[in-house]
Formats: sequence, structure tokens, C-alpha cells
Amino acid sequence: DDDDDIPQLSSHTLAALQEFYLEQQQREGMKTSQGFNQYSIGSIEEDWQLSQFWYSDETASCLANEAVVAAGKGGRIACVSAPSVYQKLKEQDGKHFSVCILEYDRRFSVYGEEFIFYDYNHPLNLPENLLPHSFDIVIADPPYLSEECLQKTAETIKYLTKGKILLCTGAIMEEQAAKHLGVKICKFIPKHSRNLANEFRCYVNYASGLD
Repeated sequence: DDDDDIPQLSSHTLAALQEFYLEQQQREGMKTSQGFNQYSIGSIEEDWQLSQFWYSDETASCLANEAVVAAGKGGRIACVSAPSVYQKLKEQDGKHFSVCILEYDRRFSVYGEEFIFYDYNHPLNLPENLLPHSFDIVIADPPYLSEECLQKTAETIKYLTKGKILLCTGAIMEEQAAKHLGVKICKFIPKHSRNLANEFRCYVNYASGLD
């Protein structure tokens, strides 16, 4: 009988699998229920394998508000590998600014045309309609604490921005951040929803509200 060759799950494993799927369905059901905001931080869970660590709600709000002020009325904001700031920006009415998200994680494609697939290993592999120097401010959080990652992300940032840069990365990257982007460390200390081992800081190249 061919069925003899088909591996069978034990009753215990099957029950555990069914429980997992039920919990997953319940979570999705909560997300699609009335009142759920698809842009709220945590609506898409962190994927640590992609080096994703979401900001705390307070930090994301502070950075989003700073970006709006820096961009000015009618300004354009680009979030490069900074999805939790993008989500916080989308919670605002957005009448006085526009925003897009450049992100490797294709789960963020649920945000439609504002999502742009981005791989820092190919920093200038961008859509033709993403014109150079077309954003009033670029906020970026390179996924890895390495000079190579920062240098390649910096190429993207410099291509996109009209001038203003808001960079979030480790404190140990201060020298490299100044070297590749001409940014200086701020007094404001960003926090994450889960504590990270590495100290994080913000860097800017303009007079910001983060000092």
C-alpha cells in the first residue's frame, strides 16, 4: 500500500500543531477585527533573522514628529529600513506630508504603492520613479552594525535626500556615521520595544529638535 510510505504525525504532535494554527488564526482574527490599525507598531511582528527590532512607541512617535517638522509642510519623507517610524507616520492624518518605506521585508508590501523593496547590498537599485534628491528628509536605520552596511545605506540616503538626514544606529558607529554621512550624534536616546545589548543613538546633519 502506497500509504505506508507517508509519514504520520503522532497524536501529540498533531494536537500541538492544531493548537498553533488555532492561536495563529485567533491573532489574525484580532488584527482584522474592528478598530485594528494596520499601521500600529507590532501589527507586523519583528523578524530577528532580518535583524529587525522595533522602536518603542514613544521613540517612534518622537522620530516621526521630528521627521514631519524637518520635512515641512507638503514635505516628502523616506523611511529606509525604519518601518516602525513609517507606521507611526501613517497613524497621523498625513495631509501635510507624504511618506514611503524602503524595506527588504516584503511583508510591508501590504502598504501598497508606498512600499519599495530595498536591499542595502544594491544601494542604487531603486525604481526609476524614485528621483534623486526628491525627499526633504531621509530617516534610516541600517539593519547591521557594520561599516559596510552603513556605507552602502549611505549611498541610498545621499541619492534620496535633498539634504536632511536622520540616522539611527549604534553608538559605536559614531565615527563611521560622520565619515560617510557628515552627521553628528544627538542628545536624544532612542529606545526599542525590546532592550538591545548595543547602545543606540540618533545622528543628524541639521538643527533638529532631538537635542
